[in-house]
Parts: sequence; C-alpha cells; structure tokens
Amino acid sequence: MLPDHDTDKTFAEESEKGTPSTAGIGDDAARNDVDPRQVLRKLDVRLVSFVSLLFVLNFLDRTNIGNAKVAGLSADLHLTGLQYSLCAAIFFVPYCLFEVPSNLALKAISPSKWIPIIMFCWGSVMVSMAFVKSFATLLTARIFLGVTEAGLLPGVTLYLCIWYPKGQQAKRIAILSGSSSVAGAFGGLLAFAIEKMKGIGRLAGWSWIFLLEGLLTCVVAVIAYFTMHDYPETASFLTEREREWLVTTLKADNANLSNALHLKFLWQAFRDPHSYLLSGLYFFVFVPSFSFTLFLPTIISSLGFSASHAQLLTVPPNICGALFTVLSGILSDRFRAGYAATVVAACGIYPCVACILAWTGANMGGEVKRGVVLAMVIGCGNLGGIVASFIYRPQDSPRYHLGHGINIACLCISAAICAAAILEFSRLNRRKTVRCAQEGITEEKADEFHDMGDASPLYRYIV
Repeated sequence: MLPDHDTDKTFAEESEKGTPSTAGIGDDAARNDVDPRQVLRKLDVRLVSFVSLLFVLNFLDRTNIGNAKVAGLSADLHLTGLQYSLCAAIFFVPYCLFEVPSNLALKAISPSKWIPIIMFCWGSVMVSMAFVKSFATLLTARIFLGVTEAGLLPGVTLYLCIWYPKGQQAKRIAILSGSSSVAGAFGGLLAFAIEKMKGIGRLAGWSWIFLLEGLLTCVVAVIAYFTMHDYPETASFLTEREREWLVTTLKADNANLSNALHLKFLWQAFRDPHSYLLSGLYFFVFVPSFSFTLFLPTIISSLGFSASHAQLLTVPPNICGALFTVLSGILSDRFRAGYAATVVAACGIYPCVACILAWTGANMGGEVKRGVVLAMVIGCGNLGGIVASFIYRPQDSPRYHLGHGINIACLCISAAICAAAILEFSRLNRRKTVRCAQEGITEEKADEFHDMGDASPLYRYIV
C-alpha cells in the first residue's frame, strides 16, 4: 500500500507559500518546473514499497517462532516450562546491543550494501533453524538471529528519514510499520499452507516454515543488493531538476545541519535526555505490540480452535492493525501531531509504534544523531520484547488476565510519557522562536549552527 497522494497537497501548498521550514522551496520548484507530488510519488514507488517488503520479511522471520510453536515445535524439541519463552526472549538481547553499531555501519558503508548484507545473514540463520534438534540449538540460533536482524528496522527507518521531509515521514513510516501487521497476517496464511508439507524430506511442518521463509529472505537480499538506492544526491530515477529540488528541500527542512560522520554527533545523541524519553515511550508501547504478535496464535488456539484454524484466525486482527497504522500516519502528517497515534491506539496498538518512530526521526537533527537515536529508541524499546515473552503464561490460559493487565498498564504509561514529550517539545519551540526574534536569527545564518543538531535555534520540533 502506498500513500494517497491527495494528502500530499498540503505539503505542496505549504511549499508554495514558503513556510518557515520550507521558505523559498516553492519558488525553486516553480522555477525548475518540478511537481513536488510527482517527486514524492517516485520516492514512494521506488523506496517505500521495497523497504516495506524488507520489513515484512524481517518481522516474519522474527515472529514465525510463534507459528512454529503451534505447528509442533515445542512438542518435537521437548520444550518444558519457560524454555519456549526463553527462546523467544533471548533474541532481544543481541538485537538491542547491535542496533546503534549497525546504524553507524550503515552510515559508513552505505544503505545499498549494508542492508542486503545483514538480510542475507539473518536469512541464512533462519534456514539453519529448520534443522535444530534441541532447546540449546534453538536458543543459539535465536541469539544469532538477534545479532543479524538488529540493523534492519533502525536502518530502513533512518533511510526513509534521509529521503523525505519531516512533514512527509509519518505516513511512510506508518506504511513501513503497518507492513508488520501484514507480515502477521501473511505469516498465519503462509504457516497454514507450509505446515501441510509435514513429512516431506523427513522434515516437520515447523521446519519447512523456517526453511522456506529463510530462503525467501536470502533471495530478496540478493535482489536488494543490486537495486537499492543510497541517497537523494545520487538518485538515478529522478531527473536532475527533481534531484536538485529534493536536496534543497531536505537541507532547508533540516536547517542545513551537518550530515558528516563525526564522533561529536554520537555524543550529542547519548547526552540528549529526549533520546531516553522517547526510548521509554517506545518500550512501553512495544510490550503489548510484540506480545500480541508473538502469542496471538497461542491465545486463539487456547480458545478451542485447531492449530491450522488458529493460524488462519490471526489474519483479521493483523489486517485491521495494518489499516489503522496507515491511517494514523496520514493523520499525523496532516495535522503535524505525533500524539495522533495515541488517539487511534484505542483501535489497536500497532499505530503507536509507527508514530513514535516517525516522531523520533523528525525531532533529531543531523543524520548521524538521528540514526543513533533511532537505534537507541528501537534497541531500548525492544527490551520490552523480553517482558512480552513471559507475560502470557500457559497456566493463565485461556483468559490471560496477567498478560492483558500488564499490556493495559503499559499503554497507560506510554500515553502519559507521550503527553510529557509534547509539552517539552512545545516549550522548546517557543523558546527558540523567542530567541530568533530577539537576536535576529534567520535562515541566512544557518551555517553558524551547522554542527548543533536539533539544538540549533532554527530547528523546529514536530509536536
């Protein structure tokens, strides 16, 4: 699913009016005979659709252990007690530790090389999982899966933030995040079909789930290596005038901040309290988000449905989650409100994830700091996956009061943190506006604040 480009009219109109963040951009577009909506449409076709496919595979390979469990994994490996939960949870330890290094590697090497490389690596690990014979080998495979998958989500989120102006990021990241819901739905259908291969090649149904989905990831990784684009400055699918317009737009949108790979920008990310505020917000949203995905087949199965029917019945909730996620992203861009996700969250938990990532990307100035903070937020937030792996206990079936109660509490805390973040970013914007007025700071002086990141008085936060 790609964005409805009627919703991009607001962006084009603002560009023509010359708003503070896009002053002069409309003039450049008119002078160069460039249609902003046409440029965005090209980006959506070439970038959003493809990286969404990559995230579908990423999420599918991360969570298919839930489908494998229903298909007989636990019984065949003789998993007892908390062993299944440990295998699900251990993934997040290396996953969280390797996210910041991975985004730095992406910046140093280039997206078109780094992302396909890590994809091929985790696809290979997924293939190996088809042949695990014990709890120990499954646990080891999940550790390596966490290492290799760590860079995908922070990497592609940064990738989209590099290509799109801040006011256009939320709906694209919503589509990216919403694809995880599609992965959940597709994963159930795929698992239902693949499970029928039980016995072929003397492999169990769950082994075929790991094997075929891992091979698919490896094939797409090879294609990605030869087809991905790196940066707007080298976009061969845009005309020269369109490239010039896009690069100019992005520089103005980010107050002409530095994108160089310097250590000082890494420290800016670690010292910024907003990094930890947004990490906490993502943590409390991710607990219910991941537990829902991980245990949905188990919860449905506990209601009396057969294993195959439980796989199929995961489809409707995930499709609804995808639709509401995209809707929340469109609302967020339209009304410039990061809090839109919490309003729509009453309809589902997936929308929150997309808007938090878009909000983080839009409020961190400079590519390096943005990449590091996105990795920190996703890494720290994904620690919630460890919690999520243990809250739906077998002895609580079928009502799971403990798991549902913890998820409700997490969502309430995340709403409070979100409100605090809105007040904080609004306060900082007002202070910057007053400073610019008092000291006569205009965009002509942007070079003076080139290395300040989002602390620049010309940089405005999205609230």
